[in-house]
Amino acid sequence: MDFLNKAILKFACQIGQDIKARAILLYADMVPDLLIDTTNNKTCCERIIVTRGDADVPEKFSNSINVLNVPDVNLTRVGQIKIAVTKGIATGLFKSGDKLVCLSGISKFGYLDCIMIIDVGREFEIFTSEEIKDIIEDVYPEVFDVVLNIALELAAQGRESRPVGTIFILGDHEKVLQLSRQMIINPFMGYAENERNILNPNLKETIKEFSAIDGAFILKDDGVIVTAGRHLNAALESKDFPKGLGSRHIAAAGITDVSHAIAVVISESTGTVSVFKDGKIFVSIEKPVK
Repeated sequence: MDFLNKAILKFACQIGQDIKARAILLYADMVPDLLIDTTNNKTCCERIIVTRGDADVPEKFSNSINVLNVPDVNLTRVGQIKIAVTKGIATGLFKSGDKLVCLSGISKFGYLDCIMIIDVGREFEIFTSEEIKDIIEDVYPEVFDVVLNIALELAAQGRESRPVGTIFILGDHEKVLQLSRQMIINPFMGYAENERNILNPNLKETIKEFSAIDGAFILKDDGVIVTAGRHLNAALESKDFPKGLGSRHIAAAGITDVSHAIAVVISESTGTVSVFKDGKIFVSIEKPVK
């Protein structure tokens, strides 16, 4: 299907030029090497490659393009675009007003079949909130990136074949601790900070195991896990919640409304991963229906 990929990429480049797009986003596993070639940048806008899991971009392109890495989980086409754009915003690649040409498809088929134009900050079918400027101003981008990856993996895979629901609270941990209470003995107490930092890859399976505990994970802005199994009290004090939310989402809305924290919530019933800031849902990434 190389001819189809070539035709779609050529068309996407033309659209990018016509709308003065910031970049074209495409998944590396759905295009052959020759389509990633950036030597002829004069005829097209910047290309940003999205890789899944541990997949690498061909070495000859590694120094000439920007790369966004997403977890290797099954996502809808819109979900693929949502997570790629969300990570681009978090890493500072995209800002409000940028126009993006996003290409997606189903990797097992090996070809692109969807083109979507995103106006960052105005595309409400993709992002629930238009307030994107300071979405992670109080949290290290790499911490947000890792937490979002873990949340998406848990949503897609569950734990021991059972669905998982949990909350990760990032940043402003002192205020969050004041507005919450411990439900169990803190499983991270007594460990050195480097041993309980979410950026430590050896901690991933431990976090997934503790995700079955009721309550929230509380993290510092640099990724150090302060505690798990924390009940968030702020939800009881706030009134202006988005409609139709479950208890975890209400708790996330409440705590982010009265602090500078970010909340990443996994819905146990639907597998949707939602990011909250300032009491509002910034983005929700839906789990595909089997």
